[in-house]
Amino acid sequence: MGSKSARNRHRSEIKTNYYVDGNTVRRLEGEPEERRRRQLEKEQEQLKRRRRHAAKRNREREMRVNFGYLLFCTMAIVLISGVCVTYIRLQSDIINKTKSISKLESQIVDLRADNDAAMKRLELSTDLSAVKQKALEFGMRYAGKDQIVYYHIENNDFMNQYSDIPEK
Repeated sequence: MGSKSARNRHRSEIKTNYYVDGNTVRRLEGEPEERRRRQLEKEQEQLKRRRRHAAKRNREREMRVNFGYLLFCTMAIVLISGVCVTYIRLQSDIINKTKSISKLESQIVDLRADNDAAMKRLELSTDLSAVKQKALEFGMRYAGKDQIVYYHIENNDFMNQYSDIPEK
């Protein structure tokens, strides 16, 4: 029973401070528009909190790296690097071969010029009339019609002689 009296004593010690301002009833909430405005503000604040929370989750999700995505990116980088290295190597080969071709072409031009110059020197150094005179002095004569033999060559511009030409 001692506990009941302690409770009652405790209840009686609790003071309630109520007072009335005038003779009208106090409004607990403002006008309906004010209530709507407060409600909208609360909803907007909740919506902002949800959006912030969703944005935070999205940032955290973006910060995490998926193993499959990492593997895909790694393979893509390796593939692109391989293609780039191959492309650069082929470009280098093309440039080197172009330089080699131009070098060989310049050598051909030089050799043709040297060949033409040597041919001119030979033509100018030999006197065909003097050769003819010497040949006639040694007893050579022009070939007669019965000494000339004609051969037909098919699809070649030269002919190999494997034995002596028969006399008629």
